[in-house]
Amino acid sequence: MSIEALQIFWPFSIFIVILFIIGVYYVLVTYNLIRALLGLEILIKAVTLLLVVAGYVSGHVALAQSLVITLIVIEVVAITVAVGIVIGIHSHTNSLDSRNLLEKHDDNK
Repeated sequence: MSIEALQIFWPFSIFIVILFIIGVYYVLVTYNLIRALLGLEILIKAVTLLLVVAGYVSGHVALAQSLVITLIVIEVVAITVAVGIVIGIHSHTNSLDSRNLLEKHDDNK
């Protein structure tokens, strides 16, 4: 790895770690389902940025680009399905709070 590649990699790696921590925080701490999906999006963006930077540093830009395009397509499909599920949950429970899901589920028994 050259000096120029390291100079590019370290600032981006710090930003990637910060993005990843923010995404994990949103997914684990929040009870709002929309915020959890936003946290998942932030996690995926951190992985996407990591793939782009790793491809540039390693010299395999074409491979990194193809992986990123594939990741974006999979991400869009997964988030679309997840948003559909969240909308269905909201229409049945009138709430986006994940704590209410267990209460509503226990009431149906």
